Amino acid sequence: MMNCPNCGAPLKLKGRMDSFACDYCRSVYFPEENEDGVRLLAENSSLLCPVCAVPLMHASIEHHRIRYCTRCRGTLIQMAAFLVLMDDLRNRHGGFAAIVPPPETSELKRRLRCPHCGRTMDTHYYAGSGNVVMDTCSPCELNWFDAGELLKIVRSTDHVPLEG
Repeated sequence: MMNCPNCGAPLKLKGRMDSFACDYCRSVYFPEENEDGVRLLAENSSLLCPVCAVPLMHASIEHHRIRYCTRCRGTLIQMAAFLVLMDDLRNRHGGFAAIVPPPETSELKRRLRCPHCGRTMDTHYYAGSGNVVMDTCSPCELNWFDAGELLKIVRSTDHVPLEG
């Protein structure tokens, strides 16, 4: 639970917002961004990190709600929000800037469990820019990205890896 920096009253996270509101003095508080550009919303979700098995935290990036692991810095993102988030991040970071080397093919062999349903997530190359291996659960419409992978996608030129 967070307290209002203005009056000390408990702050409440409002719906899908990425800020807190004080019911007493009407102040609005936006948590600071961490080194990953993530605002931690100080509440654990009911979902566990598929890598670390610790509770994921409610968080936001560019005003898009996500779940974030404070231990491994991975992010769980709804598929519907992912492309809009990528556009917002590219606008903020200036778009394409680098050619990212391909990931190790051994990353395709990793098997993570979906934090929502427990099924094995599909592991595959991200089909857009970034040369990133991502994990998805299509039935739950969730994407998992390891630390730094979102910025790899944002900062790299379009490239579809060759499978083989």
